[in-house]
Amino acid sequence: MSLKPRPAPDALGYRKLFGVLGPSTNTVVQPDFDDMRVHGVTNHYSRIVVEDAQAISDETFMAGTLEISNNTLDAVRGVLTCNPDYLVMGMSAVTFYGGAKGAEKWRDNIEAEAGLKLCTGSQSLIEAFKAYGGVKKIAVISPYYPSANKQIANFMSDYGIETVRDICLRCPSWTSIAQVPMETLRGKLKELDGDDVDALVQVGTNLSMTRLAAAAETYLGKPVIAINTATYWNALRQNGIDDRVSGFGTLLEEF
Repeated sequence: MSLKPRPAPDALGYRKLFGVLGPSTNTVVQPDFDDMRVHGVTNHYSRIVVEDAQAISDETFMAGTLEISNNTLDAVRGVLTCNPDYLVMGMSAVTFYGGAKGAEKWRDNIEAEAGLKLCTGSQSLIEAFKAYGGVKKIAVISPYYPSANKQIANFMSDYGIETVRDICLRCPSWTSIAQVPMETLRGKLKELDGDDVDALVQVGTNLSMTRLAAAAETYLGKPVIAINTATYWNALRQNGIDDRVSGFGTLLEEF
C-alpha cells in the first residue's frame, strides 16, 4: 500500500506519527505509550479485533495469540489511513514465536504490507540488552502459559541469552492480564531475582509494569525491563529521537 506524502508537518506529530497496533482487549499498552510520549511524536492506536478469550489453557493460549497475529494486517490497513511514519507493535507474544528467524519473518510480512518499518517487543528487548551491555542471563515474568514462555526462551537463546528461570502467571482471560495486582507483581520480581541473572524481563503488553520495573531497578540494583518501556524506547531511538524520559527506569533515562 503506497502512502501519500504529507504536504506539511502534522500539527502535533511534527516529528513522527506512530501507528500502534494492539489487541482490542488490551487496556494497558495505549496509556503506557502515551505516558512515555515526547513532544512532537503522536501515537495512533489501531485495534486488532479479538474476542476476550476465557478459561485459557496452555493450548488455547497459543491458538488465541495466533488469532491476534492473523488479524494484525487488518489493523495495519486501518492505521495506514492516517499516513503514519512508523509502526509499533503493542502485543509481544507472537513476536517471539519461531526463534530469531520466525520473528524476523513475521516482522517482514507486516513491513511488506505496510511499506513501513515495524518495531516489535522481542527485537526491542535485544536492543535494550545491547544498550545495557553484559546481559547474558535473564529471568522472565509473563502473564502467559508455559508454551509461550518456551517460545521466549527459544528466541533469547538464538541471541546467546540464557533464560535462567521464568514465571507464568497463567491469566485466565485476555482482559484479566490488566487486573493483576501490583503486590503480586512485586512479589514475583523478588522470586525471580538472584545473583545468577543479569536482568529481569517482563513480557505481555497488557501487564502493567512500566513504573514498577523502574522502581524495582532502584532496590534490585540491576536492569528490570518492562516490555512496553523497551518497545517505546526502541521506537523512539530507531527514529533518531534521543529525548530522555524520567519515571520509567534507566533505559529511557540514560540510553
